Amino acid sequence: MATAAEHPSAPASVDKRRQASLQRADRERQIQALKLQRENILSQRTSSPARRSALEAALVHIEAQIQALE
Repeated sequence: MATAAEHPSAPASVDKRRQASLQRADRERQIQALKLQRENILSQRTSSPARRSALEAALVHIEAQIQALE
């Protein structure tokens, strides 16, 4: 019967897989939140040039963040 002492990498590989899985899930949540923010910005209508400019800047920022995460 094999023991953990004989296979020290087994628990480490499980931890690494779990950590990678948690990181992927976190990244997916971040992307989803950013996409919701993008949809919110795209749905806003304004006649104010200053507000429109701010929304466009926010949209560019959010899209850059999404791109960095994907």
